[in-house]
Amino acid sequence: MKGIILAGGEGTRLHPITKVTSKQLLPVYNQPMIYFPLQTLLKAGIRDILIIVAPNHSGDFVNLLGSGKQFDARFSYEVQDKPEGLAQAFLIGSDFIGKDDVAMILGDNIFTHDFAPAIKTFKGGAKVFVKEVHDPHRFGIVEFDAMGNVVSIEEKPDNPKSNFAQTGFYIFDKHVVENVKSLKPSSRGELEIVDLAKIYLEKKQLQAEALQGEWIDAGTFESLYKASTIVRENDLGIDLNNFPKLQVQIKDVKKKMFL
Repeated sequence: MKGIILAGGEGTRLHPITKVTSKQLLPVYNQPMIYFPLQTLLKAGIRDILIIVAPNHSGDFVNLLGSGKQFDARFSYEVQDKPEGLAQAFLIGSDFIGKDDVAMILGDNIFTHDFAPAIKTFKGGAKVFVKEVHDPHRFGIVEFDAMGNVVSIEEKPDNPKSNFAQTGFYIFDKHVVENVKSLKPSSRGELEIVDLAKIYLEKKQLQAEALQGEWIDAGTFESLYKASTIVRENDLGIDLNNFPKLQVQIKDVKKKMFL
C-alpha cells in the first residue's frame, strides 16, 4: 500500500505565522508538524509516500525531508497549485497511486492510534476512522446502525445523526482515482472527501473504525498549543537516532526521489 500526506493549503487559520512558512512545517514542541503524520504512515509499514505541498514552500519540504533515505523510505513530491478539496489529492497523485491501494493522512493531523492492523487487513473498498466529539456540526459525521455498519456520512450537518467525526486518515482501494473523477464539486467548489466516501457507501464498501488514543487537528492556535503539550508530556515524535531499530523488518526498499 502507498501513502499520501496532504500538506498543501494556505493555513489561513494560523495567519500571520503561516504567511512566512507552511503550516505543516511549524514546530509542534520540538519537531516539524509533518513529522507526526509521516511517523504514522511509517509505523503502519508504508514506505512509498507522496507528499503534496503548496507551491510557495515546496523547496522547504524537500530540504527538510529529502529523498526519504534517512527514514528508510522513498518520498515523492507533487505541488497542489490551488486547494480544491481533500479528494483532489487522489487526482494529483494519480500517477503515483497507479493500481495500488492508498492511505492518505492530513498533514496537520496528529494521532497516537496504531493503524498497522487496519493497513495489513485491508481487503478493498474504503475505510475511514472516527472519533467521538462534542461539537459534531464542525465535522464530517458518520452514522452507524446497531450492528456497527455505516448508515450515512454527512459533511458538517446542522442536525448531526451521531457524535462520531471522520478524522484525517483514510484508506481507499485502487479504484479511488476513477471514483474521484466521477465527483462534482460541492457548493463551495471543492471535491469533498465525504462525497468520495459516499460512493463506497452506496456500493456497501465503506467501513469505519473508532480511534484509540489522541487525535488532534493542529490547524488552529489552540489545537497547535494542545498538540505541543501532548507531544511534550508523552514524548511523541520521531527519534531519528533510533529510527533504524524501529524498522528492522523492512527490507529491499528502493531509495529514489521523483520530483
